[in-house]
Amino acid sequence: MSVSYNKLWKLLIDKKMTASDLRKAANVAPNTMTKLRRDEDVSLDVLGRICAVLNVNIGDIMDFIFDDQKEC
Repeated sequence: MSVSYNKLWKLLIDKKMTASDLRKAANVAPNTMTKLRRDEDVSLDVLGRICAVLNVNIGDIMDFIFDDQKEC
């Protein structure tokens, strides 16, 4: 199982917000932003802060991708 943050990047575009703006507003470390860009796991605390800044639920910024859903 892996995660995808594609919804987050689309939401930032819709809100005319840059990743840097989000990083500063949510107090997220630069290396954590790199993890988000690489679709790697980040802490629930970070995801919660991002959701609070964007005023959304966690399902609005990420998806779980199960192994049987991955394309070869």
